[in-house]
Amino acid sequence: MLRNPVDGTRLRILAWLKEPGIAEHGATADAVATRFALPRPVARTHLRLLTAVGLLRADRGPGGPCYRRDEVRIAEVARKFEKGW
Repeated sequence: MLRNPVDGTRLRILAWLKEPGIAEHGATADAVATRFALPRPVARTHLRLLTAVGLLRADRGPGGPCYRRDEVRIAEVARKFEKGW
């Protein structure tokens, strides 16, 4: 899923969610759609896939789910790749 993400969008989303401000507050699907010029359903699909594999956490917010990186899970996955997973 990460080695061949659709045109790198998932990796760019993960990188963006690490930026100051976004990292603390997270982002909604609407914010991701706007930032990456994606249709909202496409942004939601990317976010759901990243959440399903545990790289993002979704917290309920007033505007719908708010997505944040799960740094512990990302570190686990990175270690597996480093070991030749």
